[in-house]
Amino acid sequence: FNGMPYRNLGNSGLKCSAVGLGTWKMGYPETGDGSRVDRTTSLDILDNAHDLGVTFWDTANRYNDSSGNSERIIGEWFDMNPTSRRDIVLCTKMCGAMDGKTPNHCGLSRINIIESVYASLERMRTDTIDVLYFHRFDKLTSIEESLMAVEDLIREDIIRYLAVSNFTVSQLENYKAAMESVSKRCAVTAVQNRFDILTLEDNNESVLDYCAKSGISFIAYSPLGRGLLTGRYLDGSAASGDRLYDEGALGSIDRSIFEKAKILKNLAASWDMTLSQLSLAYMLTLPGMGSVIPSSSNLTQLIDNAKAGRIELSKAQKSEIKAITEVQ
Repeated sequence: FNGMPYRNLGNSGLKCSAVGLGTWKMGYPETGDGSRVDRTTSLDILDNAHDLGVTFWDTANRYNDSSGNSERIIGEWFDMNPTSRRDIVLCTKMCGAMDGKTPNHCGLSRINIIESVYASLERMRTDTIDVLYFHRFDKLTSIEESLMAVEDLIREDIIRYLAVSNFTVSQLENYKAAMESVSKRCAVTAVQNRFDILTLEDNNESVLDYCAKSGISFIAYSPLGRGLLTGRYLDGSAASGDRLYDEGALGSIDRSIFEKAKILKNLAASWDMTLSQLSLAYMLTLPGMGSVIPSSSNLTQLIDNAKAGRIELSKAQKSEIKAITEVQ
């Protein structure tokens, strides 16, 4: 679509743009919701994302201080562009406390799944969620109860596909076993965990390898290392808006990671790429990797990231990157 390559989400027939868009920064900063991209800029980014073929949009009900405002921004865009709704693969997440304060306003119980989905639909001004993510594992609710609620929503065409986020391999295995006893309508198509080519996965557990073997798409959040792989931390231009900066996490990054980032930046420049483009393009070559979903604070970042989806790295280029990152 508009020159952007597509790839299937897991073993499903759903095709998603190779480069998608994370919308966690979008909201209404003037309300104190903690968002970083205002309404006008957000809508401009969504307009241009559509035109660039970046049509795999990722959000969550709890983004921006549990305000639901990232979803509301998307809802405004759908209202303004009703004929383009089907162009977008819309993904949102639920599980954490939202839309209330009782114990029934969180987790993966039947009541919370269904009520959270309806609340998200209202905020996003749409009738259907293309991919619903469970934002985290819920050890207090049986998997069967959660999957049966999803099956009912799928049967009603309120959601189309199920995915999960922040799951371990053992949790994915538990869902696989439960799915076989409930319904194949509830097959997990993707898992969204943190990953970038320098700091890799949380807990050093290879969920990515599991995905490659099981036919599940690995969707990486923070694919640019919370801003590290944009290169801004290497030239001193990093500022508010990058997660490493805002979350005070710079001190937790080993100096060797910065040195590798510098090498990769120089390598990218020699190939007429940005560090962001090299990082995203290489991630897209990894077995098990689905679409990548970097966020964008402005049009320059969006355009730069979108170009990564069209880059085809040669075997020699991939070997050079592998030697630096040790990711293959």
